[in-house]
Amino acid sequence: MRTFAGMAMALIVALAGSYAFSPRSVPPLAATRIPVDRMQLTSVVRTAAGLVAAGELGYILVSDDEGVTWKAAALTQDRQALITRLVFADDKVGVALGHEGWILRTADGGLNWTEVAFSESNGEPLMSAARLPSGDWIAVGAFGRTLRSIDDGNTWQEFTIGGQEDWHLNGIASSTDRQQWLIVGEAGSMLRSTDGGREWTQIPAFYNGSLYGATHAGGTNWVAWGMRGNVYHSTDGGSSWTASKVPAPVSLYGHALTADGALLLVGQGGLVLSSTDAGKSFSVVRAGGRESLTDLVTKNDGSWLFASDSGLQTWVPRAPASAGANGAS
Repeated sequence: MRTFAGMAMALIVALAGSYAFSPRSVPPLAATRIPVDRMQLTSVVRTAAGLVAAGELGYILVSDDEGVTWKAAALTQDRQALITRLVFADDKVGVALGHEGWILRTADGGLNWTEVAFSESNGEPLMSAARLPSGDWIAVGAFGRTLRSIDDGNTWQEFTIGGQEDWHLNGIASSTDRQQWLIVGEAGSMLRSTDGGREWTQIPAFYNGSLYGATHAGGTNWVAWGMRGNVYHSTDGGSSWTASKVPAPVSLYGHALTADGALLLVGQGGLVLSSTDAGKSFSVVRAGGRESLTDLVTKNDGSWLFASDSGLQTWVPRAPASAGANGAS
């Protein structure tokens, strides 16, 4: 009896071992969802690859289905530094700017990125960049830092622009014909070029606060914006500036132009302002929330996709609008 029981137990163990090591199919694990609705994302643009967003910890994300799903872009170097802005010269060639003087370059709309600059010893954040009509790139950032590339963004060197002091430089903008340019920054600092970015001169300060961005508003009209709802407009090509009528005293960070010519500004408290008179006055089209909106594009269904410190957010405007290029370049 004991012999039979021992044989039975040995058979059970053998069968269990055979089953444990036998080949069998395992269902695939569910894809990990990237939490784009909770990440700090500073910039969002539309390129040949689809929608591209970037922000915290060096993340660059791409969506080819209008933001339904997102995947991480391929980077040659993971720095985990905040990316401050995406700038595209066309629908394929662009740069990502970040802290520690970090610059990444793409030539396929944002699917793959190559590190082209990084400096632990001179790590001031870079805030804006542009490709000039000459083909050269310039990048600007904190403490007046300026870089230039003469090989389409593949290598970068320090240079001095317009006798600028060490104020933070936050934004670069060009006119439609790309001959007039503005660089705006801290303490109302503003540099202007009328020859495609070859020579720059300082505009006398007209506002003692930070300017975060500027845009050409057609003809000789320009608009610049910054802290606490301070927005200014120029009707003479940027030589002189007048305060605009703004209904909310909150800081403004990003902009877009709609298909019908309206200028949108986004900022703190989920605020979106709209101007239809070249920036002379603004009205509120969206408000509410604690997030700071920093960028926006329009999705194909007419809704707006915002980048913010609380993730990507989609909002459907009451009236159809089409926010085109976000003015990053």
